[in-house]
Amino acid sequence: MLKGKKKVKTAGVFFAFFCLLAICLTLAQQNQNKTPQHKPAYNVTVNAITLSVTVQDRKGRYVNDLQADDFVVYENGERKTITYFQHDQKAPLSLTVLLDVSGSMALENKFEECRQVLRILAEKILNPVDELSLLVFADGEVEVAAGHSTDRKYFLEALEKEKAYGKTALIDAMAVSPQYAVRARYEKRALVLITDGIENDSQATVEQALEVARRVEVPIYVIGYKIPRAEEILARYKKKGGLTSAGIVEMLTLFAGATGGRAFFLDDLEGLLNVLYEIKREQSHQYIIGYTSCREDDRYRRITVVTRKGDYRIRTRQGY
Repeated sequence: MLKGKKKVKTAGVFFAFFCLLAICLTLAQQNQNKTPQHKPAYNVTVNAITLSVTVQDRKGRYVNDLQADDFVVYENGERKTITYFQHDQKAPLSLTVLLDVSGSMALENKFEECRQVLRILAEKILNPVDELSLLVFADGEVEVAAGHSTDRKYFLEALEKEKAYGKTALIDAMAVSPQYAVRARYEKRALVLITDGIENDSQATVEQALEVARRVEVPIYVIGYKIPRAEEILARYKKKGGLTSAGIVEMLTLFAGATGGRAFFLDDLEGLLNVLYEIKREQSHQYIIGYTSCREDDRYRRITVVTRKGDYRIRTRQGY
């Protein structure tokens, strides 16, 4: 009896097992017969793009009465919806100074004159709420001499310690400094480069540095101060034969234009001081415009900004 009952129980277990196995095999067969749905995979990157936009009339006067609806933004010819707009002439500024402290800056008292006007920038030109930072470069290194701060003592103390020495890695400095400047606190940001333009120690190419500058949302204002014109001076410092006064101007103008900044070339202390006042003035009048871009690749995007009214000159970065 016990054996019989046991047999009956065992048979029931095997019967249930085979039923379950049959169900599993059926489901597996059904899944195999289904045609898999292959969906194309797209790697889409969504970027929030910010533009610093300067608007002037044909006489060079800044235009300050435009609203968001007065602007139209195009990326590679495609119109974009403006998602952010700000225009506050009293908004604080984060300014990063990139100062050439290489040996050639000791010629013609360039370095001391630059130091003199940068003291005035810190003490008189900027507003108390504005941030100021100092980067210096020479001998292939870029150093944060003073971080962004509204306390001017850090900037002034660092400025007093600097001396002109060594070679000039100008292109390398341009490749790394925008990434530091963009981390500043305020929406209104700018990078001011002061250099005599001599280049003899960089590892990066102009194209590589320009690619970085285009991707970073900071306008670069370039001040070429007392660029050497005499061939004997250039020959003393240049690394290879391609360095000319005209070539220096062309390179520096390229960086400024690509980022929505400006390039200034001058030879006297008064002009240098006036340029710093003008940069601060321009920053006060800038519009900040934002939009969203969806990208499937890393190809360069060209940006165009126009206005619906007025015959205005508009300056912003050319693309990214």
